[in-house]
Amino acid sequence: MKGEVYTVGIAFKFYFCKMLTPLNFPKTVLKLTKKGGDVFVWDEFRKRKLLLTPEEWVRQHVLHYLNEYCQVPLPLIASEYAIEVNGMLRRCDGVVFDRQGKAVAIVECKAPKVKLNEAVLHQIAQYNFKLKVSWLILTNGLNTIVAHVNQSTGEILYRSEIPSFEVMESIDI
Repeated sequence: MKGEVYTVGIAFKFYFCKMLTPLNFPKTVLKLTKKGGDVFVWDEFRKRKLLLTPEEWVRQHVLHYLNEYCQVPLPLIASEYAIEVNGMLRRCDGVVFDRQGKAVAIVECKAPKVKLNEAVLHQIAQYNFKLKVSWLILTNGLNTIVAHVNQSTGEILYRSEIPSFEVMESIDI
């Protein structure tokens, strides 16, 4: 029942070439296993193995980027964070919390083939009505949209890159 970590068989390599699009995030070390015809990734944030889908590939990269490059402490990143929106249970792909436990950023991930369009913006905006964060991060791994939301005025400023944890935590930017 035990899968092989980093299997190098021809079928496995073909799977990676076909399914896992190179992303515009730095490479990160992911613990991958193969069982039958499926590939699984160990999720450091949820502490369990997950089926590796194109969206999960993106989610793992952006969440590891937040930890490794933006200095967000691992315990302050929640993956698949459940919230209630309009009486329905929804899940944010990622939420970053400050050291006091207040949500400061929402991360929404899509598969690389999915365009970041108005529907995706509407989805993350709905989540933000509930969480009222200052940072919105939308990515399909190829394109990333970063927005700072002033919760007092409603003004949205688009940024060219994902901010550091220090910036996410600060009130004044």
